[in-house]
Amino acid sequence: MGEASYVLGIQILRDRRKGTLGLSQKTYIENVLKRYNMQNCNAAPTPIVKGDKFGEFQCLKNENGKEQMKSVPYASTIGSIMYAQVCTRQDLAFTTGMLGRYQSNPGKDHWVAAKKALRYLQGTKDLMLVYRKTDALEIIGYSDAD
Repeated sequence: MGEASYVLGIQILRDRRKGTLGLSQKTYIENVLKRYNMQNCNAAPTPIVKGDKFGEFQCLKNENGKEQMKSVPYASTIGSIMYAQVCTRQDLAFTTGMLGRYQSNPGKDHWVAAKKALRYLQGTKDLMLVYRKTDALEIIGYSDAD
């Protein structure tokens, strides 16, 4: 059968000369963007910006608003973004965690933020995880804490 090139929607890119292994979800992200009719959307530089506030105060209180949001595929969208985040796009962890809190009663602001995350994916769909061969095992970690 040979070497695997796709596994669970993740493309495997090998370069033995450079000693790299890349994991890309570009095709998956393009399919997600098509599913939500955002394949031609403008890219966003970040999925969430400092100052974006989310809370239960944005959740819908009246039945009319809840009825309108029933036609919005909010939970499905967050699940699609979360699959990308779990597999290769850890940069979306905060976004999916924040937006996932409101799946039972999302408001319009939550839906706008979910679409912004999709626009971020549009601009970064070429990014991938890259592992490099090395003789020195070195673990490097980064943290963003204020």
